[in-house]
Amino acid sequence: AITAGAPIEVKTLDEVNKEPAKLPATLMWCEFNVDDAKELDEVYALLAEHYVEDDDNMFRFNYSTDFLKWALKPPGWLPEWHLGVRTRTPEGAPGRLVAIVTAIPVVMSFGGQEVPNVEINFLCVHRKLRSKRLAPALIREITRRVNLRNTWQAVYTAGAVLPTPAARCRYYHRSLNPKKLIEVGFSHLPPRMTMA
Repeated sequence: AITAGAPIEVKTLDEVNKEPAKLPATLMWCEFNVDDAKELDEVYALLAEHYVEDDDNMFRFNYSTDFLKWALKPPGWLPEWHLGVRTRTPEGAPGRLVAIVTAIPVVMSFGGQEVPNVEINFLCVHRKLRSKRLAPALIREITRRVNLRNTWQAVYTAGAVLPTPAARCRYYHRSLNPKKLIEVGFSHLPPRMTMA
């Protein structure tokens, strides 16, 4: 039973697997380095081409490399929480970056008590590999890595209803340039409204 102010699940470090789960032979785990311009460009390209998009596949988030560097290196960040999956060449060498997920440390207050958490973000899988169940593998692996640092709680957003949410929130976006958004087809004017 869940009690008010208590964790949903309690584990110990002894219960955390010390080794990552195996991936298919053609793939391998990696950590990407946002201080390496080439690797940061790979992360940028993966997100720009395969991250969150609208239902019509017309619009997608387009984070700059400077923004990614800023977002992924807050105080206390850890390189092992910049997790990726690369293809593996026939010789066993790392190939193309095809999936990522990240975690950054945050502290949240629950009932007046500060609790270490992570914010999970940038879960992205190349669209040609989405049927390969990489997203659940990434989530399990980032969870394992976070748990190895004795952190047991995480926050994240999802576009779908997930089981056992601890909290819900609704957020709104304020358009900074509505005229441009209407011109490019991202937003629409309701009937009988004008831009005046």
